[in-house]
Amino acid sequence: MAAEPREVIFRKYSTEEGKHYANFRPTYHENLYKLVIDHHTSTGGQFDTIVDLGCGPGNSVRELASKFQHAFGLDPSEGMIGAARSLGGTTATGEPIRFDVSSAEEIGSQLSPGAIPDGSVDLIVASTAAHWFDLARFWPRAAAVLRPGGTVAFWGSNADYAHPSMPNYKAVTAVLHHYEEHYFRPYYQPGNFAASDLYRSFTYPWNMDPPLPEFDQADFFRKDPPANMDTLEKVMATVSPVQRWREAHPDLVGAERDVVKMLRRDIEKILHEAGVEKGKESLKVGIAGVLVMAKKRV
Repeated sequence: MAAEPREVIFRKYSTEEGKHYANFRPTYHENLYKLVIDHHTSTGGQFDTIVDLGCGPGNSVRELASKFQHAFGLDPSEGMIGAARSLGGTTATGEPIRFDVSSAEEIGSQLSPGAIPDGSVDLIVASTAAHWFDLARFWPRAAAVLRPGGTVAFWGSNADYAHPSMPNYKAVTAVLHHYEEHYFRPYYQPGNFAASDLYRSFTYPWNMDPPLPEFDQADFFRKDPPANMDTLEKVMATVSPVQRWREAHPDLVGAERDVVKMLRRDIEKILHEAGVEKGKESLKVGIAGVLVMAKKRV
């Protein structure tokens, strides 16, 4: 099975860039974390060890670690791990979250012996990251480290339309789609397409060749919860197609023809035409979200 593409933008991050990412990628709604924990609990999951893969600066694992005895945040980017370590976090027992450089395919196998023993992990999570994993390699490794009854939870989102409560929202949506097609999509990599597809075309254990028997499709859980955001400009600066566009146009970054600044001006113009006063512009975006969870057989 062919390897699925990895992201390289975030792997190049410095610690300072990781901190910037943490500031402008807000944590997820508490209801999402509750949904993950409730499903894990109701399906017999235990609460000894959690591992967050592609953890970035550690936003998600910090929110969830208070439920567990031990917590790991793993990311292939040294800069992201540097940011995560500087921000810290503790588990239910007060033990510090351990942040280490590791890929999702390794899940810490290269760390000190016994750091993440086989059969020791109760919950593996990946927040807006799993579309960059080589899933053909990830699933067997996940099957090895998970405890029987353990859970894998992936979630992601796709923001591509203005919320109907906005003035002139149809025109704003048209502008968002125009920028998506003409400026951002040319800088998509396959992982971005998987994210925009909300993980429907994902490689899951039961559609591998051969299927991985440790996971049962009958236990698969999928939910598509909607959410709203009030602003997008700073968040968009952390999105990989935008960063690839900026790498291809370094002379335009921060200038009048920076793609994010152009998008902002076009949206502000539409809002002004709808009667919104200058200085009172705001962007509320509708987000399509997805949460998928798989269980290791007991």
